[in-house]
Formats: sequence, C-alpha cells, structure tokens
Amino acid sequence: MIVQDVIHYIEKLAPLAYAEDFDNVGLLVGNKSTKISGVLVTLDTLESVVDEAIEKKCNLIVSFHPIIFKGLKKLTGKTYVERVVLKAIKNDIAIYSMHTALDNAYLGVNQMICEQLKLKNTRILIPQANTIKKLTTYVPKAEAETLRNALFNSGAGSIGNYNDCSFNIDGLGTYKGNENSNPTLGKKGILHTEEETKITVTFPKHLETQIVSTLMKTHSYEEVAYEIITIENKNQHIGMGMIGVFDKPISEKEFLSHVKNSMKTKCIRHSALLNKSITEVAVLGGSGSFAINAAKAAGADAFITADLKYHDFFMAENNILLTDIGHYESEQFTKNLLVSYLTKKFTNFAIILSNTNTNPVKYF
Repeated sequence: MIVQDVIHYIEKLAPLAYAEDFDNVGLLVGNKSTKISGVLVTLDTLESVVDEAIEKKCNLIVSFHPIIFKGLKKLTGKTYVERVVLKAIKNDIAIYSMHTALDNAYLGVNQMICEQLKLKNTRILIPQANTIKKLTTYVPKAEAETLRNALFNSGAGSIGNYNDCSFNIDGLGTYKGNENSNPTLGKKGILHTEEETKITVTFPKHLETQIVSTLMKTHSYEEVAYEIITIENKNQHIGMGMIGVFDKPISEKEFLSHVKNSMKTKCIRHSALLNKSITEVAVLGGSGSFAINAAKAAGADAFITADLKYHDFFMAENNILLTDIGHYESEQFTKNLLVSYLTKKFTNFAIILSNTNTNPVKYF
C-alpha cells in the first residue's frame, strides 16, 4: 500500500472539495507514491509527534490540523512549523491533513461530539452552499436506461435520503456531421433526426470529474452535448456544526456537568444561566463564534464550541446558553474517529493513535 491509497480512502469520508477556502489541506509533506510502513493519527503535528512516528516506524502522519497553514518562505528551523517540516523530510515521513473537510463531513468532527454527548436525531447546523451540481445531457432513447444506471453507479442521482433520482423528457434531436465526422447513428453530410431522451441528474460537486468521465465512456455519440450548473439546494449532509437532542430534558447545571465529563474538559466558560431545561443542543468543534446566530435560529437551548471572545457571550441575549469548552477539548476525539475509520479498511500495516497530548493550553 502507498500513501495515495490512504489519502483516497480518507477523502471518501472527507472530500477536500468541501474544505473552507482559507484552509490548507491535503498532502503537505512527502510523496504520495511512497510505500507505507505505518500510519500515526494525531490532532496536531508537533516535533514530539514526528519523534513518536519515528519510534513507532510510521512514515505517514495523518493530522487533523495542518502544520503548514500560511506560506513558508524559509526552512531554517527557526519556528516550530519549520522544525516539524524539516524533521519529517529528513526522516522520509509524509504528513496529510484534512481539517475543515472533516469539519464539514456529515460523519466528521461534529458528529463525533454528538456521539460523545449522546445526542440523537442529529442534523447539519449550517449546510454548505454550492455543493450540489446538475448535469443535463441528451442520449438516444434506446440507450437512456444504460446511461442513467451508469451515472447512478458513479454517484449521481442522490438527493438527501433518496437515490437514483433523475428527470427525463423524450424528444427529437437533429444533427449533420461534416466530412471529418464519424457519426454513430446516421451518415455524415446528411441531416439526421434521432429519438432522444433528455436526462437530468444532480450530484455532489466533488464527483464532477468522475461523473463526466462516466458520461463520456457510456455515451455512444462521437460528440456528447451536456451542461453542468451549480444549483441553490442546500446539501443536508455537508456543512459546519450539528444539532441534536437529548432523550429527555436536563437542567442547565446537569448539562454543564454532562458536557464537562463527556468532553473531558477541566473548564467550561459559559454565558448566564437562564433557569430553563436543555433539550436541543448545537455543537461546533474548534472556533465557532460565527455559528452563534445559526444555533439561535435553529432553536437550540445550548451551543457548545470553543474560542469565544468576551463580546461573543453577549450574543446569548438571554435565549441560549453559550459554552466554550476549549479548542483542543472540542476536537480531541477526532483522532479516535480517524483511527476507527482507517482500521476498518487497512489491516496490512499499523494504524496507530498518537498518545502525544498536543494541547498548548494548560490550566492551573
């Protein structure tokens, strides 16, 4: 197995097409064709993590956070980022990060938080826009079923909880090939009329190359007419944050105690208690102040996130309990998620959960 095999599998869970524009994701260090000896999974890549990878004979580090976030102009070892990159290169260790691609994945960071808290009936808090595309093409009527099924098998035709979705209209298509043409049906230089079916299917944007390739391989025409547009529908399986419910309401103090124990945090900063029960809870791992209004609009009784500033707490406005549990604490179980996911697929080399605590924040 090579590095690219692991990357390909990770990107089925968290396609990089859904990472935020500001992010730096993918293979950051190393060669995708390198044969793998072992994989170390971590939240952050520090020098101590690279040392752990060397000790455990892992030549691929899968790190949630990217060690290279801003552009590097020098590699002198002056900063911790430069030292990590230099040590990884020196020891032939590749580093891969998926970061906000996994934040936006339905079974990613925020679903893991919901599982830790035992929240049920979860759904995406802020569905990501512009993630669904629509393909329209025209095919000889006799070939319509074959093409539809091929597109479905390539991942097209899924809308929410429905699969194999398409819209079809029968009509007449006309064409006349020039002297350089080689028409499948009809003869060049002669106007041809063919009974055709107009097929329209939707698909997630990260599959566009795959869908177009299938179209070209399956369609019989020498020149295939098609169009692809982005539609306005929100993808309910891609986006930031999640919201779920407890089996039964609990008091605010019970809620805070439950969060503290479940998320293994030593400190919770929160807005004023409102003397009401907590049933519906929104969560967003990492820095989530931008989602406060979304949590309120969704009707959440409480919002769990990290990195809230002083003035962010005023946004509670006496109708939601805002809780800041710490950045590391909110994302710490992400590496467990990745280990579990990778272990199910790869059994011929070690998938190791890093035991290095990379939390830079300490409590007194």
